[in-house]
Amino acid sequence: MRIRNLFNLGVLALCLVLLAGCGSSDKQENTAIGTQARPLKIGVTAGPHAAVIDKVKEVAEKDGLYIQVVEFTDFVTPNVALQQGDLDANSFQHAPYLANFNKDQKEPLVDIGQTILLPIAMYSDRYRDTDSLPNGAQVAIPNDPSNGGRALLLLQEKGLLKLRDGGTVTSSLADIVENPKDLHFLELDAAQIPRSLHDTDLAVINTNYALEVGLNPSRDALAVESTDSPYTNIIAVRGDEKDRPEWQQLLRAFHSDAVRQFVLENFNGSILPAW
Repeated sequence: MRIRNLFNLGVLALCLVLLAGCGSSDKQENTAIGTQARPLKIGVTAGPHAAVIDKVKEVAEKDGLYIQVVEFTDFVTPNVALQQGDLDANSFQHAPYLANFNKDQKEPLVDIGQTILLPIAMYSDRYRDTDSLPNGAQVAIPNDPSNGGRALLLLQEKGLLKLRDGGTVTSSLADIVENPKDLHFLELDAAQIPRSLHDTDLAVINTNYALEVGLNPSRDALAVESTDSPYTNIIAVRGDEKDRPEWQQLLRAFHSDAVRQFVLENFNGSILPAW
């Protein structure tokens, strides 16, 4: 009986050692691959932002950060979805657009890092340069305040108008103080402007929407905004979550050499890395 008890104790001890060893191995494996309760939900607009974030997702997974990409077709919904908690972050807008969105918000969204620059540009199916524009030409510009101001700054940069006090990112049609060609402005949703190109003399189009219809600013535009533009795109998060440790991993993936090379090789200069 005593021998049997000793044998049973020996078996029990051996099992405990084996279980402890398995637990240690599992813990090491979990540490090695990283643990994440759920993927980060990141909202983007379809097109370039979606293509770039897919590459970021690929790079981030090697660092143990998992991303679920959520695509939108407009500029408004991604911020609303982020604010309501349906997203963890979004990557589709520039800083002036975010500032305008935050203007009336009790809990503003915050910028945690830069991503890419999609320069806005002028296009025309009727004229080969801005000097050829006739008096009274119809010009389509985005109807949201930040991109509308951006379009007006570009028109001013090319000598087609002058804005009060030199203009700012929040300039509107009311700020035009000189309009020598008596341009007539048609304010449209940014996503709709490429479709209006055939019906207007000049259209100022965001690059992501231009690319969707086969327009490349470096090849097809009459004029492109300068590279020192304040309209670099950013990653936005809720203010109360700006210190989450995952953001450093996300930025590390976004600002990697692999993503930079992807942007440079796939967009032929129409989109530029901002880091």
